[in-house]
Amino acid sequence: MIGNTWDLVLSSEYKKEYFLTLMNNINREYRHKTIYPIYDNIFNAFKLTDYDKVKVVILGQDPYHGEHEAHGLSFSVYDNVMRPPSLNNIIKELRNDLGIEKRNNDLTNWAKEGVLLLNSILTVEKDKPLSHQNYGWTIFTDSVIKALNEREDPIIFILWGNFARSKKALITNSSHFIIESAHPSPLSASRGFFGSKPFSKVNSVLNKLNKKEIDWR
Repeated sequence: MIGNTWDLVLSSEYKKEYFLTLMNNINREYRHKTIYPIYDNIFNAFKLTDYDKVKVVILGQDPYHGEHEAHGLSFSVYDNVMRPPSLNNIIKELRNDLGIEKRNNDLTNWAKEGVLLLNSILTVEKDKPLSHQNYGWTIFTDSVIKALNEREDPIIFILWGNFARSKKALITNSSHFIIESAHPSPLSASRGFFGSKPFSKVNSVLNKLNKKEIDWR
């Protein structure tokens, strides 16, 4: 389905009744409604960041629901659309943290560096946030987090906001690291996201692990 090591890791998940029902329902939605991201990009995060290559996980909730925004990576949008407020605040914090002036909205380069940009819900109906929250996606993506948790090679999980923090219960392996703060949304960014320095913290951990730093540019 995805075309890399994830298919081996998730092979048993693909066969479960909930997943078969989920995909049947999602296929129907795509036939009759405007759903984001485009169908071929639903599993984009997994295609760009293979299981064995994951260094960092940035967990989002569901895709952006505006036209031509979502492309299968949490917090990322295409370069030719207006930057959403949460992404704008992430890029502000990157500038304040590491002095990096990131001008593009597309975070594909982060994914290729080993940052799994994972939404908990992988699809959404146009202009209807959280419209697919009860379809079964969270069962699937929780199984993804559990599979990553089983890895002995350390992973850094970035959890922004209460929803992402609720997934801490799935991260039980002491090999891994958790960086958490308020969500970058304008509603909460000033209450603990700004100044949290997640990008330099990630690279500091990677340095201690003798791993290559993430190029956040």
